[in-house]
Amino acid sequence: MRISTAVIWLLFPAANVAARKPDWVSYDGYKVFRLAVGEQVGKVSGIVDRLGLATWKSAPRANAMADIVVPPHLLDVFLSEIEGMQAITMHEDLGASIAKESNFNVYAAGSANSSWFSSFHPYKDHVQFLQDLAVQYPLNTEIVTSGTSLQGNNITGIHIFGSSGKGIKPAVVFHGTVHACEWIANMVVEYFAYNLLTNYNSSSEIKGFVEKYDFYMFPVTNPDGFLYSQTTDRMWRKNRQSTSGSRCVGHDINRNWPFKWSVPGGASTDPCASNYRGIAESDTPEVTALASWLKGIKATQGLKLYIDYHSYSQLFMTPYGYSCSAVAVKNAELQSLAKGVAAAVRAVHGTVFDYGPICTTIYQATGSSVDYVNDVVGSDYTFTSELRDTGHYGFVLPADQILPSGEEAFAGVRYLLLNMK
Repeated sequence: MRISTAVIWLLFPAANVAARKPDWVSYDGYKVFRLAVGEQVGKVSGIVDRLGLATWKSAPRANAMADIVVPPHLLDVFLSEIEGMQAITMHEDLGASIAKESNFNVYAAGSANSSWFSSFHPYKDHVQFLQDLAVQYPLNTEIVTSGTSLQGNNITGIHIFGSSGKGIKPAVVFHGTVHACEWIANMVVEYFAYNLLTNYNSSSEIKGFVEKYDFYMFPVTNPDGFLYSQTTDRMWRKNRQSTSGSRCVGHDINRNWPFKWSVPGGASTDPCASNYRGIAESDTPEVTALASWLKGIKATQGLKLYIDYHSYSQLFMTPYGYSCSAVAVKNAELQSLAKGVAAAVRAVHGTVFDYGPICTTIYQATGSSVDYVNDVVGSDYTFTSELRDTGHYGFVLPADQILPSGEEAFAGVRYLLLNMK
């Protein structure tokens, strides 16, 4: 699967760029190509391996698209290698696209409003935005944490509850940005929180949702990695955990959950790989904390719905990731709901989402949160979503797609809240 007191939004062009470290990884002049693999998996994999290229959507697969990042000094040889194959250019200059995306609107702490969704933001402002929502809506919110990261950052969320008080109704839990480079995911989860709170008093439907469930929104579940993606390497995916005996840093948090972790084929055992599963299941402090917190919520309130938001590919998926033949107990109902979500999403802006089990819809993924929450924690309904887009911009999505991404994703959530049993 593979981002209160009074708030003043400045209406002139964005000027708040995240503080970059001296070792900032430059992608200036890099191009990103979308290559039609067809039946030439061996050829494409060979090109990627031989040239040491990064891919954005896992290893090349038959009859799929491979999104490949090419540095300027390898451009000529890459183009020579793929001559005769179908390819489009996603980013003419990835560095320029990143620079445009990272021109954040200035956010002055105080009160949150809809202008938040016109720009991406530095991590500290995400935390402030949640705190501002909690101050604005003190009768229906509290700031919560589901543990701390390796580097001691809180995994911060907002808890939204109805008039009967907190911690009473079944829980709905949303996670975002477990993969650090997936910036749109945190903005969409924050849109959910904003939409519920700002419409609680004016919409009987929204109020009904909040009165029926306790919502727990965690926009950034990998704070260390997200910070690193803003200060050092925009395309960073993993956490910042070291591995003994390796120079490479980072474990993929979403390949580290303690369920079917050791099944072969769904994660890498190479510490340098972007989907490195770790030395042992749940050896990342983030997974240990998140798993413990989810079990506690299940025991005290019950867990009605869990969704883990990612980007990109425009998919809404069900268990399982670890196996393409295993079938979830409630599979027929899950597929029916996922189909309804895809239709609800499309009705908003015409955006087409595919749906189905993770393994057969996108790829095999072992040690994932969805499989763990479904089978170990025991959520009534468990899904994951890959947000916009399908490969025009990929991870570096223009800011003008934040709001429509939130609107259509919430339409999918609304469908679930209206149709779950």
